Amino acid sequence: MPEHNGMPSHGEACFVVLPDHEAALAVAPALQTPTTRTLAHPSGRPWLIGHWSDDEITVAAAGETRLAIIGTCPIGAERLGQEAARLRDLAHLDQLTRTLPGSFHLIAALGDRLRVQGSASGLRLVFHTRAHGLTVAADRADVLAALLGGALDERQIAVRLLWPVPHPLQHTPLWRDVAAVEPGCHLIVEPDGRSVRLGRWWAPPEPVRPLAEGAAEVASVLTEAVAARTSGGGTVSFDLSGGLDSTSLCFLAAGRPGAKMIASTWPGRDPADEDLVWARRAAAHLPGVEHAVWPAEDSPLVYEDLLEIDDPLDEPSIGMMDRARMLSHVPRLIAMGSRLHVTGIGGDHVAWCSEAYYHGLLRRRPLLALGRLRGFRALFHWPAGPMARALADGRSYRRWLADAVDDLRAPGPAHVAETLGWGGRPRMFDWVTPEAVRAAGEVVREAAATAEPLAPDRGLHADLHAIRDCTRIIRQWEQMSRRAGLPMTSPFLDDRVIEACLSVRPEDRVTPWRYKPLLVAAMRGVVPDECLQRTNKAEASMDAADGLRRHGGDLLALWEDSRLARLGLVDAARLRELAARPDTPELRDGILYSTIGCEVWLRTLAARGSGSPAGLP
Repeated sequence: MPEHNGMPSHGEACFVVLPDHEAALAVAPALQTPTTRTLAHPSGRPWLIGHWSDDEITVAAAGETRLAIIGTCPIGAERLGQEAARLRDLAHLDQLTRTLPGSFHLIAALGDRLRVQGSASGLRLVFHTRAHGLTVAADRADVLAALLGGALDERQIAVRLLWPVPHPLQHTPLWRDVAAVEPGCHLIVEPDGRSVRLGRWWAPPEPVRPLAEGAAEVASVLTEAVAARTSGGGTVSFDLSGGLDSTSLCFLAAGRPGAKMIASTWPGRDPADEDLVWARRAAAHLPGVEHAVWPAEDSPLVYEDLLEIDDPLDEPSIGMMDRARMLSHVPRLIAMGSRLHVTGIGGDHVAWCSEAYYHGLLRRRPLLALGRLRGFRALFHWPAGPMARALADGRSYRRWLADAVDDLRAPGPAHVAETLGWGGRPRMFDWVTPEAVRAAGEVVREAAATAEPLAPDRGLHADLHAIRDCTRIIRQWEQMSRRAGLPMTSPFLDDRVIEACLSVRPEDRVTPWRYKPLLVAAMRGVVPDECLQRTNKAEASMDAADGLRRHGGDLLALWEDSRLARLGLVDAARLRELAARPDTPELRDGILYSTIGCEVWLRTLAARGSGSPAGLP
């Protein structure tokens, strides 16, 4: 069984939390090096060890209480100190964290008890393990695996070959003896330093607000989220793709005092791509904002530089496919003075919503739902039979997930069945070995026995699942971008923004008649009307197809000495055959992504495995 002892470099943010216990003195030396920073408990024993910059941490102390916020949050040390002084029970932190803007981890020590939590979105995760009899928490699973010298869990690697990975397996660590805290939950470490319990601090809001009321709230929290990124001054760059999401953030940021703004546009290679037209239209209304338009021909294609990836990540990611594209602007923006890059990623997941809400609306408001469903059917060309069956399907999530395991190799159902159901049914492809299919099936079957949906309503479940799928990718992209020298951030994925969007009635958020009506209403008066009229977005499908053709040789090389094949999880010969036929129709839907993500990730582990320190560098 392979082992992992590679760790992130000091250029990346990461931290470990230790209880105030004498056993911590045995754990800390494996984590501390000349480049790590350490904060102490009142006793002098180590509390936080890791890498962070001064502008991404706020710390406060009052008596036996310690509070730390790591990430993006405009709370100041004085305000946090007031919260520390009045804290009498760790449960009281629920109210604080449900009001703060930004995206961050919260770590609290109250006497000899600890609380550690990330974000409800899943962008900031928490993991824990037992070392020297002590419960140790961290924001990265690989940090804890390195501390233990832990072995990879091959069954969990097999699960990551599924397309897609179903809830509740999205955040399960890939190492044995490392556990994850569910997004929206916190970890409590009891006074003995060993016992733990989990508590829920976040739940999605009821989607009952009408559009006008919800739009005002979305405008307010988005404004606050952008201000949290620009309030530090300096030069901040923003994506300006021409889409509604990035355009909205640019107009919210324009003219804010203290920060210089750069709008960055990568035009697509497809002649039918309208991004540049819309981006220039928006830029014309942004006087004083520098608009950097990069040559389309300089944009890397999908699959570029897969063999060169060496980012130390704690899980596989389909984002590996677009790593070169995502980072291509970083050196140029750094040269222009940018200290932070802001993206519009996440807008598709929160300002829009799943059509699966109409499964429930059909039962509560049948006349409204039937009219909308007819519109969706015409818009998306849904066939009548599968649509009717999807609407009649009343299976619980647990039953649906258990049924999905019956044949993981079965072709996917009609698109409408997944759109109006609990989500995409997990599939395994023909290059995955029977052993891997069996292993993944066992894990999914075990999970299905007790699985609960993220929400009782299929639409809300689908929205939350999509947000978590998105944050899994963005979490890794943020680490890659920071390592490349330019931190990246996505305000649409802040918890407060997600809450504001989810609180709006689904029939006001998704309709066949209007595109992103919630965001358009929220930005009315902020974004010029002509820039709110776009009703489509670029898909970059041509770039993906060209990437397959141009980088087929790299894909062949990827499978020549496949780590997945060594583990008995894939048939490398079948993958080489596919790589030699990049124009085959079955590759058009990105079905190789999960397999490539796992293969590249295992290669980065192997590259870091020998001679790496067993703690933070």
